[in-house]
Amino acid sequence: MTRARILRDLLASGRECDVRRLEEHAVELHLPVADVLVVAGHPVPGHLLPPERDSNVMRGFAYRVTYCNHPQLAALGEFLLALPREGTTQEPAPARDPAAPDPFPAVLQGLMRNRGFGVREFPFVGLSVSTIRGMLGGRNHRLSQLQAVAGPLGWRVADLAVLADEPLRPLDYGPMFCRHVGAVFLAAVACTTEQLVRAAREADRLSAREDHGAWQPVSEGIHDCPGG
Repeated sequence: MTRARILRDLLASGRECDVRRLEEHAVELHLPVADVLVVAGHPVPGHLLPPERDSNVMRGFAYRVTYCNHPQLAALGEFLLALPREGTTQEPAPARDPAAPDPFPAVLQGLMRNRGFGVREFPFVGLSVSTIRGMLGGRNHRLSQLQAVAGPLGWRVADLAVLADEPLRPLDYGPMFCRHVGAVFLAAVACTTEQLVRAAREADRLSAREDHGAWQPVSEGIHDCPGG
């Protein structure tokens, strides 16, 4: 069965699958279990969610990650995974509404929540706050917007397009953040505010980022991604 078929089936009837089967799908698709639960319309257990943490710290951390090249991203991911789990377990996140005419906005919101991203922590992808709100509100989710968010979420554009029911076509919008950026945010899921502060410093140390003295909406992106 193709990836697209599995994702469509999960979106349409995943509520009928038990958690063990969904965990098997997660392994098969190389996706986090929490994400597959979101797509399938299941609640996400609290132990799979980020702890409560300062949104400004998360925003700054996300920005600094985008200045790392691929070897630096790999090193930062190892740094994050070596940190002890210190945060308190969250309450489970509720399942999406199965009656919603377009399930994608709720799925996107769930994927963002699984990584600790709110609307104001996500504009580093190059989209405005209003555009992100529009995607979450069901007003739009064009392919170019899916291309912008896929990498930081650690997803393939083609997979998000399946969930959003958007046809694939060639796009050329310059450098985009790739799944290796998203892998760092997945490695940071269990981090507390204090650990994110440490990780942001480590990202700056690795990248030798020049401090502009003010918030920049997005770095220059990544031009060459080994392995796609």
